[in-house]
Amino acid sequence: MIKKQWLKFIFIFSGIILLILCLFYPIPYYIEIPGKAVPVSDYVKVPKYKTKANGTFRLVYVNLMHATLATYVWSYTQNYATRISADEVTGTDNDKQYNKVQEYYMDDALNEAKYVALKLANKKVKRTYEGIYVMSILNNSNFRGKLKVGDTIIAINGKHYNSTQGFMHAIESLNNHEKIKVTYERATKKHVISGRTIKLEQTGKVGIGITLANRSKVTSPVKIVTHMDSLGGPSAGLMITLQLYSQLSQKDFLKGRNVAGTGTISADGSVGDIGGVDKKVVASARAGATIFFVPNNAVSKAELNADSSAKNNYEIAKETAKKIGTKMKIVPVKNISDAIKYLKNKN
Repeated sequence: MIKKQWLKFIFIFSGIILLILCLFYPIPYYIEIPGKAVPVSDYVKVPKYKTKANGTFRLVYVNLMHATLATYVWSYTQNYATRISADEVTGTDNDKQYNKVQEYYMDDALNEAKYVALKLANKKVKRTYEGIYVMSILNNSNFRGKLKVGDTIIAINGKHYNSTQGFMHAIESLNNHEKIKVTYERATKKHVISGRTIKLEQTGKVGIGITLANRSKVTSPVKIVTHMDSLGGPSAGLMITLQLYSQLSQKDFLKGRNVAGTGTISADGSVGDIGGVDKKVVASARAGATIFFVPNNAVSKAELNADSSAKNNYEIAKETAKKIGTKMKIVPVKNISDAIKYLKNKN
């Protein structure tokens, strides 16, 4: 009798442990699902210039969760849920490092958005390019163990460049396995290290095996207040720029409309591609948006080599809108000026 009771206890206890593991123990996958389309004005304000616009600009985010066995199975019951391996999301970083990287991307997006909006509104502004943030380091990089995420590269072979393209061109012009000297800044201190270039598998070009983001400083007498909370990544750049420009210009080109969108922003106003565009279309439709701005750039050769049927952001957004039956207008843009022109000319 006692043996049976013990077996029953062990069975129940094992079941509880198994249930806990299924519910709470993380597995090496992430699940990406539609998030929300929220008013940009909740996060970005220009105190001196009260908004005169009737309507709402919305930035859109996706929800990314570290999967457990239970949520992994649950994800198959959800429309527009994507399962992504941990290697694809964080690489060799942990969750804390990944979140820090997303903060760096957001900092860059905010700086570029401020600069572009202030320039468009003819306000005094200065942008100082400081270098490139190290966002991740490939396993086969000769600088792995030397550079860290968050370091700022300020010179290549002793020379500073005034743009990310300048740094990239300097590195790409070198030979494979050529020795290179990198000057970087960490916690305000400068360091110089040496290593050798590698041939990047994805592009076939010469590099040092890092992913990067701009590090710039934007100064202006116009005060801009930002509180991004836990939002990260670069994809809100376009919508932040539109919100700021709307306030700074004191022009109502929203005309009472509910406008969502996505896309990175660069100092020249160009709008860059983003991930999870299908989920952002879904979130925007749920928020009642009538317009959705989306990047419309050509698919890169590297993407086509990896997948010959690859589609750009605009094509995916159009397909998604059709699938969910939304009347929301999908508007392709390549530059901030495309979005502004559309809002001014369309009712």
